Amino acid sequence: MAASSRAQVLDLYRVMLRESGKFTSYNYRTYAIRRIREAFRENKNVKDSAQIQVLVNKAKRNLEIIQRQTHISELYSTDKLIIEKQKKPRT
Repeated sequence: MAASSRAQVLDLYRVMLRESGKFTSYNYRTYAIRRIREAFRENKNVKDSAQIQVLVNKAKRNLEIIQRQTHISELYSTDKLIIEKQKKPRT
């Protein structure tokens, strides 16, 4: 993988994880993060530049979907679940 495409892929990976962390729903957030990590690990050994470009384009489309969905989830947010970290009240 060329250095520029490696940097592009790593940047895309970081942006996707960052955007997925914006889901207000714990279940959607953890699912999206898990799927992103699995997909990138699954394709980490791809060497063909044409195949890498296809995967990058697919990831960019998925990033757009994540961005739309996180925006929608912010409009319809719910209370945090018990398993999520709760902010401790200051005393």
